[in-house]
Amino acid sequence: MNLISFFSNNLDALITVLVLFLSLILFIKNTIAPELTGLLCVGIFIVTGVLTPEKALSGFGSPSLITLMGLFAVSSALFKSGALDRVRELISSENIKTPRKLILLITFLIAPISGIVPNTPVVASLLPLIEGWCERRNISPSKVLLPLSFATLLGGTLTLLGSSVNLLVSDISQQLGYGSLELFSLTSIGIPVWLIGTTYMILVSDVLLPDRGRNKDFIKNGNMNIYFTEVTIPSSSELVGQSVRNSRLQRRFDVDVLELQRNGKVILPPLADRKFEPEDRLIVRVTRADLLRLQQEHTILLAENKRSIVGTNLLSNEEGTKTFEALLPSGSTLAGASLRELRFRQRHNATVLALRRGQQTVQERLGQAVLRAGDVLLLQAPLDSIRGLQASNDLLILDQFEDDLPFLIRKPIAIAIAIGMVLLPALTNIPLVGSVLLAVIAMVAFGCLRPAEIQRSIRLDIILLLGSLSSFSVAMQVTGLADLIAINLDFILSGMPLYFALIVIFISTVILTQFISNAASVALILPVAIQFSSVLGISPNALIMLVLFGASQSFLTPMGYQTNLMVYGPGRYRFFDIAKYGAGLTLIMSLIVPALIILNFK
Repeated sequence: MNLISFFSNNLDALITVLVLFLSLILFIKNTIAPELTGLLCVGIFIVTGVLTPEKALSGFGSPSLITLMGLFAVSSALFKSGALDRVRELISSENIKTPRKLILLITFLIAPISGIVPNTPVVASLLPLIEGWCERRNISPSKVLLPLSFATLLGGTLTLLGSSVNLLVSDISQQLGYGSLELFSLTSIGIPVWLIGTTYMILVSDVLLPDRGRNKDFIKNGNMNIYFTEVTIPSSSELVGQSVRNSRLQRRFDVDVLELQRNGKVILPPLADRKFEPEDRLIVRVTRADLLRLQQEHTILLAENKRSIVGTNLLSNEEGTKTFEALLPSGSTLAGASLRELRFRQRHNATVLALRRGQQTVQERLGQAVLRAGDVLLLQAPLDSIRGLQASNDLLILDQFEDDLPFLIRKPIAIAIAIGMVLLPALTNIPLVGSVLLAVIAMVAFGCLRPAEIQRSIRLDIILLLGSLSSFSVAMQVTGLADLIAINLDFILSGMPLYFALIVIFISTVILTQFISNAASVALILPVAIQFSSVLGISPNALIMLVLFGASQSFLTPMGYQTNLMVYGPGRYRFFDIAKYGAGLTLIMSLIVPALIILNFK
């Protein structure tokens, strides 16, 4: 088909192409938050008349999106009730002494949990616990954290509830006329994928997972919570007049001074023989525990907060103030700007004490350091401000507070409700969305979840992204763009055996997923892939499942999936560590998944 004549006679298709290219650029460059990119494209589709408002916004009222919103509330109730306490006990057990045993536990126990509970809160809940396990046994977190992320990704394809992407695929499938997916539509393929992936991760963990935690620059005295911050030497400090080498900073606390600023001039290492003077500003590398201790003893003051805290103890826990860690997730609106530009303390009523960024050394002043996805901030704030941060989705709080402690008496009830939520649609004709909504009401009725916590549990950024992305697929189908792409790519796949053609589609989905969100890759590839069903002689449902599993294989980059980014900093991984461990798994899945698709659908 002549492309020029096609687009000249179909202005809507041309607009759709331009919108798709714009979205790809924005998704890859992360110029604005992904959900804003989605909403921008929906707005363009409506304004230009490519889609009617009803069609463009149909994703926001889909059963799949309502199911996801309910699932957020149910998973929150499970965590609040302590449903994962048994898992925590097993991880802390004295029987789990080696990384391989912990990986075995993670892959065989936590992965199935991710088939029902969204994987992001699972990783967030277990991350501090596993870091503590590593510290007690003097084992590098890099030996176990990446398998935690990968295991939840594999577990997320066991059922329809395992991932928001699964629900998006179900929604797009229904909009394109192929019906929605059932709760266990994925299971016959998901179980072999999980077992094969688990076997791979256990066998190669000792060889392919790096030991980053024993680097002398980052692990000192067995403590791995290393931060970078900027401090000032007050005139009353005992450090005044002491050299860096002979001061308590290095003799007792083993703090690394990376840079000294005096009277507006920067003094770089070697600094060992330099003597401290009042009002010196230091950029230091320090553990969380040592930073708190030094501040409590008035040995140093946090430079950025000096003016506002003179005469006060910044790190006291009076009046409900807490010190805690928070992770910048992928898509956070805070990424790309400095704390000073964000006016972070004024906007969030929270003080940034220090910054941790994987294995990278941060030698910028704290207020001027540009935040990146994956950064871990050491914060101090009142509980009310912490609640606001939890609800904003710009930060993922890694600590647990007293008000968040589980309602242990409700644990059996919460577990029973969750089991009923899964069994009801499996054994009756009740739709999944109805079962999930009933479960939400039951959680509130039996005291497992407060009504106000329902709204706080819902990830609005994910809801906006998924609701807007379904318009991409509809626009491609309505304008004939999906057919055009399929016709022009037909010559690539038409002469191939079915198995190799499926491998090409699968790998294409995997590659695109590494650069944009897996939800976006599904919205772009699925309408095109379905068009090959007649050429390849296989059911459209088979291609729907192929794209779904391809979009779930985020094993190559930290940005590939949220959980990869969550473990990237705490594990002190380098960029290619992810690919080194995940490339083999991706290759295996590229060979196994197409074969499983053929066995199930041919």
